[in-house]
Amino acid sequence: MKEEKKAKHTFESTLKSLDTEEFIDIHFYRPIGYQWALLFNKLNISPNTVTIASIFIGIAAGICFYFNDLVINIAGMLLLIWANSYDSADGQLARMTGKSSPLGRVLDGACGDLWFISIYAAICLRLTPEWGIWIWLLGAITGFFHSKQASMADYYRNIHLLFLKGESGSELSKSDKLEADFVKLSWSKDFIYKLFGLFYLNYTKSQEQLTPKFQKMMETIHLVYSNNIPDEFRRRFREKSLPLMKYTNMLSFNTRVIALFVSLFVNMPWLYFIFEITVLNIMLVYMVITHESFCDQFRKDCINTKQNNEQA
Repeated sequence: MKEEKKAKHTFESTLKSLDTEEFIDIHFYRPIGYQWALLFNKLNISPNTVTIASIFIGIAAGICFYFNDLVINIAGMLLLIWANSYDSADGQLARMTGKSSPLGRVLDGACGDLWFISIYAAICLRLTPEWGIWIWLLGAITGFFHSKQASMADYYRNIHLLFLKGESGSELSKSDKLEADFVKLSWSKDFIYKLFGLFYLNYTKSQEQLTPKFQKMMETIHLVYSNNIPDEFRRRFREKSLPLMKYTNMLSFNTRVIALFVSLFVNMPWLYFIFEITVLNIMLVYMVITHESFCDQFRKDCINTKQNNEQA
């Protein structure tokens, strides 16, 4: 019984938080990822190596969706599930071993993008004889919105973790710090790191551009509370943020992959593009508007607190 409790605790310690975990992840991908992480840890395989392996498996999955053959498509589905179990395992392995790194964060962010570039290209090639160039236009538009959906889902999840666990439990980045680190790197001596740094810097800037009221709120928090945010403030922020976590999960992987698999089963893969452009974009817009709205209110509350303190 004690060993079972210890194993459970060890498994839970590899999760970011129960607030930010989706049902399918917590009951399927995370347990599988945990077993992979245990194996990789025994074999002394690094989290970044696992991430790179998941990239290749995910790209192979995408190639399978080019063929108008359900058996090959199902093989691609299984490969994509395998790739995502590795994507889960790399983060769990990093938290298990303490081997997190900025490069790992960038690789993890690029992982899903590379999978879906492969998937989009395969679907477009498959449908080109029927649709012509128009399917590529639809695929490009879908890919653009996909990047925004996944990016903001990741950003809001890390904001929630910041107020739940503090800076040590969140991977929330700031573009000014990333830019300072980027400038220190040399293209000749640190080419790979500088290239990934450039990608991650632009990625973070795009997140910040879509969250101006959150940025102002954080500036005001720093001015009023410095680095000592009251627990009550954290609690109230998490209460507002928590309902949005289900949307961040829907915009990440599982919901979109279910839609992809359904579209392949009915042999209408273009339906997946329509689902992303309509349903998932509606979720994105709702999430951004809602989050910006309560951030603005919290900023005003901070200003009122500061004024009351000055009057007192």
